[in-house]
Amino acid sequence: MSFRREKINDYFLLDTGVENIFINEHMASAPGDFVKVYLLALMYANLELDITNEEIGRHLNMEHEDVLKAWTYWEKIGAIRKIRKSPEDKFNYDVEFVTLKGQLYGKSSKKSYVSEHSNHALMADKEIKDMFSAIEKIAGRSISGTEMMEVLSWINDFHASPEVIVYGYSYCAQKKKKDIKYIAAVIKAWAAEGLQDVLAVEKYLSENEKKQYLYKRVFQALGFSRNSTEEERRIMDTWFETMEFTLDRVLDACSKTSGISNPNINYVNKVLINWYEEQKAGKAGAEGGDKKELSTGEILKYYEMLRQKNEEAAEERRRAVYDAVPRIRMIDDEIVSISSEMSKAIISDRVDKEKMMAELKAKMDAINTEKAFLLTDNGFEIDHMDVKHRCPECRDTGMLETGEKCQCFTEVTREKINLINN
Repeated sequence: MSFRREKINDYFLLDTGVENIFINEHMASAPGDFVKVYLLALMYANLELDITNEEIGRHLNMEHEDVLKAWTYWEKIGAIRKIRKSPEDKFNYDVEFVTLKGQLYGKSSKKSYVSEHSNHALMADKEIKDMFSAIEKIAGRSISGTEMMEVLSWINDFHASPEVIVYGYSYCAQKKKKDIKYIAAVIKAWAAEGLQDVLAVEKYLSENEKKQYLYKRVFQALGFSRNSTEEERRIMDTWFETMEFTLDRVLDACSKTSGISNPNINYVNKVLINWYEEQKAGKAGAEGGDKKELSTGEILKYYEMLRQKNEEAAEERRRAVYDAVPRIRMIDDEIVSISSEMSKAIISDRVDKEKMMAELKAKMDAINTEKAFLLTDNGFEIDHMDVKHRCPECRDTGMLETGEKCQCFTEVTREKINLINN
């Protein structure tokens, strides 16, 4: 006769044993999220299953950084031991749960914490004491024990220097940011950049502020009111760092978007890439003694001249119409006025906004109809006063909205060369 128990395949129907010493000595004083991390990982340890810190974070709806802080906390308490896989990689380690009974009664033969990173050793250091004293002066309050352990974790896990941590508190205070998670994110970012002293941090901030100014000026030139995306910042960095264009040159490229309906970074990028390649070709030609062909910039200036001539011609036709039919000038003035009213209505908080917009649209349609009748009755085409573009695809800009050269570019280039030769 044999005896056996039914196997339970669902792990979540099993039990996880927790030492009473943990509940009595550590659970009450520990941050709640740190307790969650401990218990969830303990369950997987008992099941002899692997789980990553990223998976723990997702399961508990926590940031990955906070999971790492939890392990640093429990290591200092002596509840776990980090088994590092490489001395150089402080974040690559396994976690071993310490038997708390053996620790309490002296029966454990293993150390319960890494002495060189213990709180007692760090707190005894004068530089650390001075750091906390400076932090309290900046914050204008006493630092709690939990916050102290948080700060010490930045030294252990991020390898941040006390000098940089103090500067980080001061920097965040100037920005009126007091949340410990915000400060931690700032310190971690600096540490990731390898900034170990205040001079290095200040240089980094100065360069970063310069970049932010460049991003802002480009977006202002394009008429954008939103913040730039990471990919857009990467593209803009190549303009200033790789291609070495000045801000004025980049803004000149941004002005080329005035002829398209949807200005965008990719369009400007194509223009600047063309200019950059021409610069390189020009330098190569100069070194080889060959004569350089017309640049894209020169062709675009010719397009600009064509647009100007077309606009001047349209203005002449407009004046002729106004002289022949004065009522049409009055209608155009009314159209400008109604358009202004519609713009104001769109951004207003009026309760009757929709009704007002409907009335303005009806009024606009009525005077546009009247204008069309007046033009045709007096022998003019309906579009007689409009700017007539040679190329309707690019509207005489030479560039499509995708940033590619228009199919008319070759023809206009040939035309410009012929003008030069003649």
